[in-house]
Amino acid sequence: MQVDFYQLSRDPVDQVLPAIAARILGMGERLLVVADEPERLARISEGLWNGPPESFLAHGTAGDGREDGQPILLSATCVAANGARHVALADGVWRDEAFGFDRAFYFFDAETIEGARSNWRTLSKRDEVDPRFWRQEGRKWVQGP
Repeated sequence: MQVDFYQLSRDPVDQVLPAIAARILGMGERLLVVADEPERLARISEGLWNGPPESFLAHGTAGDGREDGQPILLSATCVAANGARHVALADGVWRDEAFGFDRAFYFFDAETIEGARSNWRTLSKRDEVDPRFWRQEGRKWVQGP
């Protein structure tokens, strides 16, 4: 399983996630977005809706019904009711349920960096995990330390 660690230093997750979600949908896949705080999920939802018309990202929230038809599902738990094989952990908290997915996107910021460092050390020792680190340089993402 691939785990992409995204260090948010310039833009918040609600501004970064739409580009990643668009790439996942472009591959014909689905995405589960997980965060504990309803306010964060609301900001992410707004970010997904507010792009230009050609980049419309249809999505729904767990508990609103018709979850199985949503290409992007926002949830407080790692239950992929939409059948997603990709999960975005959008609140800086690693969840072991992410091991049930093909790929995880783990977003963290200055407030959650210590947990991310600890998770990097732990996950990089697991044979089944291919961890990758991404950082912002200006408006683009660069892979590496």
